[in-house]
Amino acid sequence: MKKTIFAGLALAALIQPVAAQELAATYIHAGRLLADPASGRVETNKTIVVEGGKVAAIRDGFVGEGRIVDLSDHFVMPGFIDSHVHLTFESSPTSRLDAVTKSTVDQAFDGVVFAKRTVRAGFTTVVDLGSDPQAINALRDATATGKVIGPRIIAAGGVAAHGGHGDVHGYRQEIIDLFRSPTLCSGADDCARAVRLAVQQGADVIKTASTGGVMSNTAAGLGQQMSDAELVAIVDTAHRLGRKVAAHAHGTDGVNAALRAGVDSVEHGTYLDAESIRLFKAKGSYLVPTLLAGDTVARQAETADWMPAPVRAKARTVGPLMVDALRRAHQGGVRIAFGTDSAVSKHGDNAREFALMVKAGLTPLETIKSATVWAAAHAGLETEIGTLAAGKSADIVAVKGDPLTDVRSLETMGFVMARGAVVRAAGE
Repeated sequence: MKKTIFAGLALAALIQPVAAQELAATYIHAGRLLADPASGRVETNKTIVVEGGKVAAIRDGFVGEGRIVDLSDHFVMPGFIDSHVHLTFESSPTSRLDAVTKSTVDQAFDGVVFAKRTVRAGFTTVVDLGSDPQAINALRDATATGKVIGPRIIAAGGVAAHGGHGDVHGYRQEIIDLFRSPTLCSGADDCARAVRLAVQQGADVIKTASTGGVMSNTAAGLGQQMSDAELVAIVDTAHRLGRKVAAHAHGTDGVNAALRAGVDSVEHGTYLDAESIRLFKAKGSYLVPTLLAGDTVARQAETADWMPAPVRAKARTVGPLMVDALRRAHQGGVRIAFGTDSAVSKHGDNAREFALMVKAGLTPLETIKSATVWAAAHAGLETEIGTLAAGKSADIVAVKGDPLTDVRSLETMGFVMARGAVVRAAGE
């Protein structure tokens, strides 16, 4: 049976209310409220009572005295979840130089900036699937305690193949050797070792790469790069240690190998086929489509002279295919969790993914579900986030307009509360 838990101590740290929260109640007057995206029911004129970082109650009418947040002309929803980001960096003309000049501390401080942009865009929880472990773990803990303004962070440890996506490419060999991660592996036993090391370093979830990647500066293709035995070892070891596994995968062979191994999610899934869809459903795995990344790199490939030639060639090929992959997966009944791969795109632009998902055939409500109830279940945090109900985290967002008819209204966030703390005030 598939494991569905993150680490006990690490998870407990993730869901603590931030220190900046005050004890007095806050009364949020919601003109329209999507309290449970699973049903799609919209209620009017409700008051959300927030105490101690939690939703204490949802009452009829506009009630309460003292600290009142007037969202009577807004559409109010649970905070969004982005299941695939990289908070400590962002793609730019200096990316290749930054990778070998910025220290762990530099990356953590960059993460402070990007975390604030992300949460102010309405994404109150993120899964970071690839940052320097020390930088992202420190950022995770700082946002959890309120020292830094940002989303709840689930931080991954990366386990990838020597020479594959996740390794260092495009530099002199001595530079490559210096910057290679100790959680790279070759062979099943070595990959089990790498998972254990990643967990020891503080990983809440394991990220692996069964195929080549678009942003790897190598002409190694997008097919399977890790053996079936290596993937099984990674999944089995991670699950024994209470961690889920997210697998970067583009090529059909690598998608299907990762699913057969029992990964909890496939990231991207560009070349999935009918067998992939069967495996997704049989294994209960999620697809995290990251359409915004595909759209971004396809556009950059036409204009960005800083993009290395191998990356440019793959971007031109893969970008346009990702919307159709999601369309086929959705039609086939695959479970979808919202994810953007932000860092490829700009942090804070996460909500642009919603319109791309509609382009792929999802309804606006389904896209919101993918970023709330479906993503919460994928993360194993459905009792804490994903809906607005008494006892759950006070992660609350609001927009003007009706996102159920115009999903692009989610790109202009009107109010954000994260774990009971206002990080974007109405009218700001």
